[in-house]
Amino acid sequence: MIASLRGRLAYKQAPQIVIECAGVGYAVETPMSTFLELPAIGADVFLHTHLLVREDAHTLYGFSQEAERWLFRTVLKISGVGAKMGLGILSAMSVKDFARCVQHEDAAMLVKIPGVGKKTAERLIIEMRDRVKDVAITTVVPVRQSGEVDARGEAFDALVSLGYKPAEVKHLLATTETDDLSAEDIIRRALKQAVH
Repeated sequence: MIASLRGRLAYKQAPQIVIECAGVGYAVETPMSTFLELPAIGADVFLHTHLLVREDAHTLYGFSQEAERWLFRTVLKISGVGAKMGLGILSAMSVKDFARCVQHEDAAMLVKIPGVGKKTAERLIIEMRDRVKDVAITTVVPVRQSGEVDARGEAFDALVSLGYKPAEVKHLLATTETDDLSAEDIIRRALKQAVH
């Protein structure tokens, strides 16, 4: 099991990044919460990781906070919840907000996450109720990068890769102020608007 990676950020195109460690480039899938905190390409980065092994692929997932990795691993144990939905949950809300939704049985908020229907939201609430009581929450100050060539296009691709339909993304971006913003800031604003 690869528990963590520390190395140079060689590539980032939401939701995938590449971290170079001792001459080896590791492709890592990240939730937007982690992606938006990444430093500029070429900088050192550290991520907590989870390796998911399937017959057709070995996929490495990376998280800036241990609490995010814990939540990802925990929701994967629930029937009907896969890695894509796990990333979607962490991209739409913080671990603390997810715990609050579960504790207050707020299925309406959970169904706003792409791929989460009413039955899945109810299953998440029932199966996660006891598990989120003692969640240790840590915070990391985001490091922003500016100067993206086509920030709006990159944000569009990232949101589609999270499970939003292209028409939904167009609507989100049409109603979100995007002038002079980096792709990360556009994504952050669009996700906030999507879940509120």
